[in-house]
Amino acid sequence: MASADLSEELKCSLCLDIYTDPVTLRCGHNFCRVCIDCVLDSQEGSASYSCPECREEYKERPGLHRSIALRNIAGRFLSTQPDQEEAGVHCSYCIHSPVPAVMSCLLCDASMCDNHLRVHSKAPEHVLCAPTTSPETRKCSIHKEILKYYCTEDAACVCVSCTVIGGHVGHMMMSLGEASEEKKEKLRNNLQTLMAETEEAEKRVQSLEERRRKAQEKADGEAERVTALFRDLRRRLEELEETVLSDITRRVQWYDDVIRQLEIKKEELSRKMRHIEELCNMTDPLTVLQESDTGDLCDTEDRHDKQLHDGEDLDVAGISHTGLADIMSGVTGGIYIQPADILLDVNTAGNMLHISDDGKTTTWSHIKQNRPETPDRFQYNQVLSSQSFSSRRHYWEVDVGGSELWIVGMCYPSIDRSGDQSEIGDNNKSWCLCRLGNHYSVLNDSNVIELPDGIPSDRVRIYLDYEAGQISFYALCDPIRHLHTFTATFTEPLHAGLGIWDGCIKISRGNRGK
Repeated sequence: MASADLSEELKCSLCLDIYTDPVTLRCGHNFCRVCIDCVLDSQEGSASYSCPECREEYKERPGLHRSIALRNIAGRFLSTQPDQEEAGVHCSYCIHSPVPAVMSCLLCDASMCDNHLRVHSKAPEHVLCAPTTSPETRKCSIHKEILKYYCTEDAACVCVSCTVIGGHVGHMMMSLGEASEEKKEKLRNNLQTLMAETEEAEKRVQSLEERRRKAQEKADGEAERVTALFRDLRRRLEELEETVLSDITRRVQWYDDVIRQLEIKKEELSRKMRHIEELCNMTDPLTVLQESDTGDLCDTEDRHDKQLHDGEDLDVAGISHTGLADIMSGVTGGIYIQPADILLDVNTAGNMLHISDDGKTTTWSHIKQNRPETPDRFQYNQVLSSQSFSSRRHYWEVDVGGSELWIVGMCYPSIDRSGDQSEIGDNNKSWCLCRLGNHYSVLNDSNVIELPDGIPSDRVRIYLDYEAGQISFYALCDPIRHLHTFTATFTEPLHAGLGIWDGCIKISRGNRGK
């Protein structure tokens, strides 16, 4: 039997395709299980069931018997057929040689080449479409008629019989073209929405990429800064290690020096003891009295006793504490700040203040300094730093133990230099911590905030975060104690400022900022 003839024998009369899970009725006709189930389902409620082929009737729903032999034959036949996608659609009438089809007729279930299409019927019921190997998909699976309408209630394509005698009687119908255009319009709207969402997603991606680029640049800078930080910390720790080891060696050598001095002292004492014994053994009074004095050794003994007391303990922790404290004090809020000097500008100092040669100490003086009067010089006992700060973070520390009347803080360079508004803290251009006898307070724009607990330290730290708009004051006790933080929006560079009315105060350390 030819392949084409075998193919016809193996086709289900309902779906017009090769049998899938074939079953047999009592009348002997074969169908795909799914196809015959659909037909029998549609006959539910009627007086009887019937075979779609021979119309034999059954009072009850007939049983379906699997046809194993037919299933095996259909499977073997399909395995020998070329792939439909690769083979393409051929003309059903060109039997001797395969000729590509140009159209398919849904009524005839046939595909045609150009030659056979010319002689094909032009009647309306012969519906032509693009070449297809599955024309049954364009037909009703129940009535085997061409699908012509779209049921809007069931969202299904139906044939004419479905609207008259099938399960879609009385339902709202649309032509396939109208239904297709309506669906296309919905799809176009969905497409517009998806395009807008895609565009928005693209903008977000671009924005995130730009933010990521900036974050990467910042991260690279932070990584470089952290690398420099730890490189400097390692260098300073190595220097501290060398210093501590040197100090340990020096302190051990100190004992050697003291021992050598004591050995010399012993020899001297032995010599004097022998001399004294000789004098004691002399019988001539005149010789004893005329002999030179033996000397007083009390001062020497006191000096050696003091040396022994000073060097009796070797406290390594005490030796290294200061160096480690200096290194770690630069780590403020997670930012390491290199120590640097803040120098007082003598050109701003009031004439009752003496400024040390190193620019770190200011002392109240009874003697007027007779400096020239300039617009930069304060009328009162105040002085500014020569450095100004207009970005980043900075801190500096002051030893205030030498005075009981002082002001420390920061101010704009535009602060008045004379008059009632020129004192640091009495205007909106300065922020300060001050002491008047036993009273401590912080001031800005003449607003006074008392610190009832005082300051348990002779050293204070002033910390500036310019971008954050903060000036903070700390007492350098153990542990460090926060006194107050001013918050403002800075509009000018800031200078360190000091005021003093007795004794002296000294800048003990500072920083370059990070």
